[in-house]
Amino acid sequence: MAFVVNGERIEDSAIQQEVERLRPDYQRVFADQDPKEREAQLLDWSRENVIERVLINQEAMQNGDKISLDKVESALAKLKEQYADPQQLYKEFNAPDDEKIKRDIEMQMRVEQRLSRVWDDLPKPSQAAISEYYEQNKERYKTGERVRVSHIVKYVNWQTDEETAYRQISQAHDELENGVPFETVVDKYTDCADSGGDLGFVSRGQMVEEFEDVVFNLGDGQISDVFRSRFGFHIAKAYAREPAVTPGLEEVKDQVTEAVREQMRSDAIDKFIDELRGKAKIEEV
Repeated sequence: MAFVVNGERIEDSAIQQEVERLRPDYQRVFADQDPKEREAQLLDWSRENVIERVLINQEAMQNGDKISLDKVESALAKLKEQYADPQQLYKEFNAPDDEKIKRDIEMQMRVEQRLSRVWDDLPKPSQAAISEYYEQNKERYKTGERVRVSHIVKYVNWQTDEETAYRQISQAHDELENGVPFETVVDKYTDCADSGGDLGFVSRGQMVEEFEDVVFNLGDGQISDVFRSRFGFHIAKAYAREPAVTPGLEEVKDQVTEAVREQMRSDAIDKFIDELRGKAKIEEV
């Protein structure tokens, strides 16, 4: 079904393109929804997205700032630098030549400038708004459990096969069992001797899973047995542990303030689009 928005016709093909663009994420997020209901909602959201995009583009062309040809051509040159194969650029923009891409770039610049004017006069976030946002979202700023760890590693790669790496780290383990200090054995055996093998404090999710499974189960001062990761063989020592903590507002105030500011911008854009839609003539044809 086609639409006419303020005299500009939107073909059904444009809406179907939006459907396919949204489909992968949409199906993942709404996987439990009834397929027929999900498809109907996807179509509805795609239609609304396309109409709103047309409204913003129309507003940008009518009331947005003019963009100089030099800016457009400079942006196109930078864009081309990102593509080893120029044909891929034309394919992604669905463009036969540079002129179509330049028109798209100019439109995007006009839209960005017009939208920036929507939030330019927004007030600074109030202390009350910042505090309220922090209280509602403090779990977002929580830091995970951390452990300070050092390790001995023997990589398994094109230079060292599995048998050799295991034999060498087993020798390191034997020395540790005989009372040689861990820090001395690190310098003698590890393939990663920077800072004496000290990795500092590491958080969950920072290292590979098989490494974390070991080090986060060590007590302070405890040395692990030999274990394997996807990189090779390790022996790890935990020095200290820090529990998960939620920082106070003052510690994350800059982040919270920016999050509130971004929410204010989003609300201002939503209101702006609603105003455009309220004045628009939208017809199904």
